[in-house]
Amino acid sequence: MIVEVKVPQLPESVAEATLLQWKKKVGEAVARDENLIDIETDKVVLEIPAPQAGVLASIVQQEGATVGSLDLIATIDTEAKAAGAPQAAAVPAPAAAEQTAKVEAAAKAAGVDPSAVGFGTTVMPAAKKLAADTGVDASKIEGSGRGGRVLKEDVQKAAAGGAKPAAAPVALPVGDRAEQRVPMSRLRARVAERLLQSQQTNAILTTFNEVNMKPVMDLRNKYKDKFEKEHGVKLGFMGFFVKAVVAALKKYPIVNASVDGSDIVYHGYFDIGVAVGSPRGLVVPIIRNADQLSLAEIERTIAEFGKRAQEGKLTVEELTGGTYTISNGGTFGSMMSTPIINPPQSAILGMHATKERAVVENGEVVVRPMMYLAQSYDHRIIDGREAVLSLVAIKEAIEDPARLLLDL
Repeated sequence: MIVEVKVPQLPESVAEATLLQWKKKVGEAVARDENLIDIETDKVVLEIPAPQAGVLASIVQQEGATVGSLDLIATIDTEAKAAGAPQAAAVPAPAAAEQTAKVEAAAKAAGVDPSAVGFGTTVMPAAKKLAADTGVDASKIEGSGRGGRVLKEDVQKAAAGGAKPAAAPVALPVGDRAEQRVPMSRLRARVAERLLQSQQTNAILTTFNEVNMKPVMDLRNKYKDKFEKEHGVKLGFMGFFVKAVVAALKKYPIVNASVDGSDIVYHGYFDIGVAVGSPRGLVVPIIRNADQLSLAEIERTIAEFGKRAQEGKLTVEELTGGTYTISNGGTFGSMMSTPIINPPQSAILGMHATKERAVVENGEVVVRPMMYLAQSYDHRIIDGREAVLSLVAIKEAIEDPARLLLDL
């Protein structure tokens, strides 16, 4: 029986997607739910699994093609068998290496890719995707799975050990005036479009301040071990800033509002976007109803976002919406910046590197860990007063964390 493989129903906010790399060739066996190809939208990369087991009978849409919801991209013959592919039976662990060699030899003799039979240097589908996303050479990883299979966990360990995403498909020789032209990813193109739109449609101004991080750092150092033991997540600084931002937005609702035509839309909820880096570029997952979450819940959500951003597992829904954004350029060493508003939002907070500096307290010069803060805002609806005072409210909450507990 011939089974059609179609693009899944895309969310309303996603009009089309791009086919990336086919994981199988025509004539190769596929297992049910095995990933056949990744498709890239302007927000996330989605996997298209095989609806049934069988043999890939045809590829209707080639790599790089633009597709829409429910478009036919391939067919699977559920009754056919891969020509020449030997069947690999489960074997005891001590005999795995010997069996692997036999199966690989048989596969090569039959003209079949050894990786298709599931032994030797086989890279599992999830591991292949993560390796591609992180720039790790999966062929050089010693697999921990049965028969030496490279698992997703093996790629994660390799990436954590220092493997870096490839900056470009081909290294350019220095001094040869070489050039290389590569197409933007759909995500990068969409980011460029939205940032240009923000610059063209918003009247962007930026206000600056500085914050003494010592109170939060002292609090974190005192409780971080107990916090992690109790809640199972590390206590970072972003959770405090999310809490501080929510407190400021409650005092100055206009900063949490947005423009819709000639109307101002005031939001009675606080969906805070947190910018995180991923192998595909900057993404901004949304912490929904941040005002209703504890500090531990916020930190847990951020940690999960960061992990799944690296794995390319964030969903479209998690990247859609938001009423305010926080971007932390300080993790890369930035001392000062003017962040660009993420439309249709009206403001964004930029955090920067914490550096010890000489400051004056009570008439004396002391050394304190200081961070510059920058809040860009849409001057069409936010006046300088609200912009400055809301940033001061964030500063005061960070410098006196008890305010966040007492709702002051």
